Amino acid sequence: MKRPFLAVLLFATLLASCVPVDLSASIPTYDTGVDPTAWITVPAGSFNAGQEAKPTAIDYDYQIMVTDVTVSQYVDFLNAALADGTLKVSGDQIVGPYPGDEFQGAKHELEISAGDYIIVPINDPASRFNFDGSNFTVISGWENHPMTNVSWFGAWSYCGYYSFRLPSELEWEKAARGSADDRPFPWGYEIARNNANFYASRDPFEDMSTFGSRTSPVGFYNGKTYDGYSTLNSVSPYGLYDMAGNVWQWVGGILPGFSDRFMHGGSKGTYDMDLRIWVRNSAPPMYYSPSVGFRCVQNP
Repeated sequence: MKRPFLAVLLFATLLASCVPVDLSASIPTYDTGVDPTAWITVPAGSFNAGQEAKPTAIDYDYQIMVTDVTVSQYVDFLNAALADGTLKVSGDQIVGPYPGDEFQGAKHELEISAGDYIIVPINDPASRFNFDGSNFTVISGWENHPMTNVSWFGAWSYCGYYSFRLPSELEWEKAARGSADDRPFPWGYEIARNNANFYASRDPFEDMSTFGSRTSPVGFYNGKTYDGYSTLNSVSPYGLYDMAGNVWQWVGGILPGFSDRFMHGGSKGTYDMDLRIWVRNSAPPMYYSPSVGFRCVQNP
């Protein structure tokens, strides 16, 4: 006798899930107090890499952004690079030049020759900016959120435009883990709901009825309380924010015969296990998503 009731309940749940997602709905606005223009120096030396915590060394100092690149920062880049001809409009995309990859002809490898490739889509409802045909503007409220809906080419172009670069996987991992131990998360060995923005973390930006949560401002998980939501201070040992959760982060480096690019850190839409430092994701470099962003590194 319980089966008809369960069937009706399931049907009602599916109907509820079909409610259109309002991606332009207003969001709470908070000042985290974290400076998105700040950089931290990661010193040369050894650290424990990967799930196996293998002793590894990076023999040079490098600097890395304290937060992900924000929507406001990226919009400034788009406007500058469009004005000086570095980027251009092509249909419903902004495209930019890329020198190409060495093609190995491996199975499933994409041939990426020199040419123009997508930087960001135009007029995508998941993007946090508007474009009027000549100028980009940030949608109000999203200025201090991580830039998303940006391809690997778009991340690579941003970093290169300012004489920065994307971090290698090892540079990213050392910055996230530090050099002292084998911790799986930037802040330590355990994860709580209020350590980071991930699936069902119940932060003020989450709306599970729309099959996805929204990004939180960069540096949100810094120990502050926002409208009753208390965050844990979740910086990495070097003082970096959002190295786990919020958005996946594109990294540099290309494996021979493998055209996909890697990303680390997990996102607002993944489970806690994906926030572990050694977990990697991959996608073709023209891929973009509301759950993918990036940060840059530079030499001191």
